[in-house]
Amino acid sequence: MIRSFRLQLTAWYLLLFTLVFVLFGVLLYRALSGALYRRLDDALFSQARMATQVFRSEVDENHGDASAGAGETLSELREKSLPVAIFEGRQLLAGSAPIRPRELSSVVASALARGQPALITSGGNGGTRGLAYPFSLGGRPFVVLISRSLDPIAADLLLVRKMFWIGLPLAVAVAGLGGFLLATRSLAPVRRMAEQAKSITDRNLQNGLEAGASSEEFQALANAFNELLARLDSSFATIRRFVADASHELRTPLAIICGEADVALAADRPLGEYKESIAIIHDEARRLSRLVDDLLNLARVDADSVMLEIEPFYLDDLLSECCRSLQPLAIAKGVRLECRCPRDVMFNGDPELLRRLTSNLLENAIRYTPVDGRIWVELEVDDAAVRIKVSDTGIGISPEAVPHVFERFYRVDSARSREQGGFGLGLSIVKWIAESHHGTVELTSQPGAGSTFTVLLQK
Repeated sequence: MIRSFRLQLTAWYLLLFTLVFVLFGVLLYRALSGALYRRLDDALFSQARMATQVFRSEVDENHGDASAGAGETLSELREKSLPVAIFEGRQLLAGSAPIRPRELSSVVASALARGQPALITSGGNGGTRGLAYPFSLGGRPFVVLISRSLDPIAADLLLVRKMFWIGLPLAVAVAGLGGFLLATRSLAPVRRMAEQAKSITDRNLQNGLEAGASSEEFQALANAFNELLARLDSSFATIRRFVADASHELRTPLAIICGEADVALAADRPLGEYKESIAIIHDEARRLSRLVDDLLNLARVDADSVMLEIEPFYLDDLLSECCRSLQPLAIAKGVRLECRCPRDVMFNGDPELLRRLTSNLLENAIRYTPVDGRIWVELEVDDAAVRIKVSDTGIGISPEAVPHVFERFYRVDSARSREQGGFGLGLSIVKWIAESHHGTVELTSQPGAGSTFTVLLQK
């Protein structure tokens, strides 16, 4: 099997060219053969009509004597090198030397029977072509038989066949060489792009490919490959940023745990100081455990290995439970939390994931809403979808930061720092949960006036 695409392209081109050449040659040969035979037949008909006219004249001159008229006709036509045989009925009156009437008697009988001219070929391409031309004179049936050798036609056709069989290999050779050169030239941009692609690594994905002044098809290929490289570059940048941010988030609680442990082990201390160190270690360990859980969930999302457990449940009850569970946190922060939901709203989805979505939005709102602020949850229902709205009177988000709040480890400013307990992963998880339920999440916010997160879920 040919593995080179250039050779495959050349082979297919050569095969197609050969088929076209052979088909053209066959059609040309048949057209030429037909034209030669038609020209011969036209000549036979013309000579037969001329012989008939001469015979009529000679018979008139010989006072109706057909035999004498036939002899005179052959003598006159012999001078014009026209071999002729003249029959009265099936009886031969006179015939030239090249004519062998007995061999052509069947065509004479056919012409007499039908009353129309009859053609016959004997001996193949190298034989003769005969025409029996019937006519009547004085009520008596006569037939003029004209024949011509097929040797000139056979010679012409033989010459054409020789030229074809000589020209075919030459044409195929020229076409093969031309096709190979054409394929080489046409695929040159691919080789250049392949050489460029070999030098591209994860460190220079932005370089891309240059197709040069090639055809628009190769330009489209280069553009598509460059778009792929751009997406890969963006993905690598996201991965590097994710690893760096995750390392930073993991390093801080680990450093605190190690520091508190070193302090506790450095010397004997009162029991209260040990308890204080253990409490700090416990808090940081919980933060570290929550961060690891979030990272694990996001890793499962990226691997597409999270299976939703879809079941029917009352969405209003789920939102009310989330509000009740986070009410102590809101009271401790000094903000008011309200739940405004219609009753008995049935929904098909994963209740645990939607509970996580609602809790993340509420925790985010409580975390960034100042004392005496207000948070409220609304559930809107129509025939096609449900909308979960979580609004607050918090610090708000600047317009330029809104498109990035759902990115992993993204923080708007120093007000949203780790001292407030966030890792920058909660909203990423919210976005994934909404999209896994074929929904969307949107944010509208005004700095200093609060924010509203709207989750749209299709029924």
